[in-house]
Amino acid sequence: MKKYGCMIVFVLLLLAGCGGEIESNMSGSVQSFSFTTQDNGKLSNEDLEGDWWVADTIFTNCETVCPPMTNNMAVLQQKMEKEDIDAQLVSFSIDPENDTPEALKEFGDKFGADYDNWSFLTGYEFQTIKELSIKSFSNLVDEIPDSDQYMHGTSFFLVNPEGKVIKKYDGTKRSEMDKIVEDLKKVQ
Repeated sequence: MKKYGCMIVFVLLLLAGCGGEIESNMSGSVQSFSFTTQDNGKLSNEDLEGDWWVADTIFTNCETVCPPMTNNMAVLQQKMEKEDIDAQLVSFSIDPENDTPEALKEFGDKFGADYDNWSFLTGYEFQTIKELSIKSFSNLVDEIPDSDQYMHGTSFFLVNPEGKVIKKYDGTKRSEMDKIVEDLKKVQ
């Protein structure tokens, strides 16, 4: 009988170690913000408190990485819905001068965005989003001289309900969307 008791304790300890924890590769906090959504509403970091969320940086006239990144975010949204995962998606525009709420809505529509849990943000100065991106996500954002294009990182960032950035993923790789879903399943 003692042998079975030890085995049960071992199995319970093994199961207790599974799930609930996401292996982190980042440590930082999202700075305070309150920006305009694609629907001319407001979304702030305070609105996201208590929710898991995934963030990225994009701009609508991007000629390189933004369309595949946004397509991957749409794939992520579909996978989250299929798995019944409750999390928010937030795409920060790094071209707020051109990315009006209407432009962002049109861009999101091209990718089939469901705005119930995916917000595209604008309504700030370029310097504001540059600083937020660098300070909150360690994500480079900069202008390219004599161009309408911008340099920016291609990562997706997982933010916990307390506003801590805990993990980044390659937003250009479709396979990373499965990793995000697996991580979110651990905490749901």
